[in-house]
Amino acid sequence: MLAPPDVASPEGADAPPPPQRTTLERLRVPPLTDRLTGWLVTLAVTAIAFALRVVHLGRPNALIFDETYYAKDAYSLLRFGYERSWPDDANTKIIAGNPDVLNNAASFIVHPQVGKWLIAAGEHVFGMTSVGWRVGPLIVGTLLVLVLTRLVRRVSRSTLIGGLAGLLLAFDGLAYVMSRVALLDIFLAFFLVTAVACLAADRDWFRNRLAAHLERHDLTDLGGRFGPALVVRPWRIAAGLSFGLALGSKWNALYVLAAFALLGLAWDVGARRLAGAGTAAYTGILRDGLPAFVSLVLLSAVVYVSTWISWLSTTGGYDRNWGTQHPEAWTTRFLGAPLASLIQYHRDIWGFHTGDYINHATHSYDAKPIGWLLIVRPLSMHYQGDLPAGAGSCSGADTCVSSVLAIGTPALWWGGVIALVAAVILWVGVRDWRFGIPVVGVLSVWLPWFSYDTRPVFYFYAVALIPFTVMAVALCLGRLIGDARAGDRRMLGGVLAGAFVALVAANFAWLHPILSGEPITYARWRARMWFRSWI
Repeated sequence: MLAPPDVASPEGADAPPPPQRTTLERLRVPPLTDRLTGWLVTLAVTAIAFALRVVHLGRPNALIFDETYYAKDAYSLLRFGYERSWPDDANTKIIAGNPDVLNNAASFIVHPQVGKWLIAAGEHVFGMTSVGWRVGPLIVGTLLVLVLTRLVRRVSRSTLIGGLAGLLLAFDGLAYVMSRVALLDIFLAFFLVTAVACLAADRDWFRNRLAAHLERHDLTDLGGRFGPALVVRPWRIAAGLSFGLALGSKWNALYVLAAFALLGLAWDVGARRLAGAGTAAYTGILRDGLPAFVSLVLLSAVVYVSTWISWLSTTGGYDRNWGTQHPEAWTTRFLGAPLASLIQYHRDIWGFHTGDYINHATHSYDAKPIGWLLIVRPLSMHYQGDLPAGAGSCSGADTCVSSVLAIGTPALWWGGVIALVAAVILWVGVRDWRFGIPVVGVLSVWLPWFSYDTRPVFYFYAVALIPFTVMAVALCLGRLIGDARAGDRRMLGGVLAGAFVALVAANFAWLHPILSGEPITYARWRARMWFRSWI
């Protein structure tokens, strides 16, 4: 099913070698012929993800873990356009149905506003309730499954493999939990995967335009010439917009932007070389790189600044009047007081993220990134151990507990480690470009966190890793299943791939009670704590 990228799949050891394809044929990326089936599969998988996530969305009826910050910040944005502080007893009053207890003072917040505005949209429709502040993550977390399905379908050239990727992500415990809590990381993951999907579409668009140029001028190749400039590229502009929104969710999107900008440039150089540009292809580092910088980096910066429009258009936010109070500052003189205030605010946020307070802080659920892929230290977002007997599935005199544990589905994550190793080999050793996407995605999300090992970091940050890990797994399953002409080998590969998906689904079902806050007996909860570090 997942054929090598630029060569036909062999029918067998004794089959004649496939005919050499022309440059035009190797460049052109034709659309998949099963467009209707592709969308039906995509929507079916997305519907499964939504159905899993929406049930008992408002459970537990509480502000759990960092919802105490982001759900309240979102409500403040909805009311005033900037974040205000709250009294100490605000959570109790909010759950009691009285959210309008904000203080007049601005609150110092340390993350940008896009994710909080998306949370606020749900609060606008459903009110300041546990359902209201979780609807935004629910919708975006579900759309993440849709976008990943389309990305993997495009790259693998297979609706089956794309559908498997979406299904695996739907059954991941961490993606499930983060789609049901009002934190920012699900928004980061969605916009990052959307941006990468746009870059993958841009790769196809660019190669097809090169092929069209050759065909239009009746050329077999570029003959050592650079070829058409193709400065305005719609999919790359869409990627820049998405990266800007990712940055507006959390700053660490910058690492992913930088990594994929370089990978996209490498794709451009490779496409021009394939088209026959020869050494002229390497001038694309500047000639294609400068337009790419504008479309990706500068555009994402403009989008990022625009996400602060509500803060800029009001006067009550933290540091909002700094520029007016410091007219002598060079930022005020050159940029004006509002933007100077925004820059100062970012300095203060950066100071928080790198300062002594955060670097000397401790947390019982601190999870070093070295252990993320192996799920060494998941995070308990909610645990209540004093539920009355008979609640939920409890019965008799059993002690009942309710838990929301942010944990990935182990079968998927542990299998993903093997798939990522295979992806590195297939990308670097076999030169299959498709595996570069999950490898670069995982490394650009994961590795930067190793420089923050002096401060508490949490396992749930890894939710931005799992779509790329799932992509590696799905592409490896495609290699396992093989081409449509692979005969019995394809049947065996299909059985093994199906067994793996079934194992992931069963593992997710086993963990589901401790992911969803379902009241269960203490014995059932304890049976799911496979390691001491999970407690």
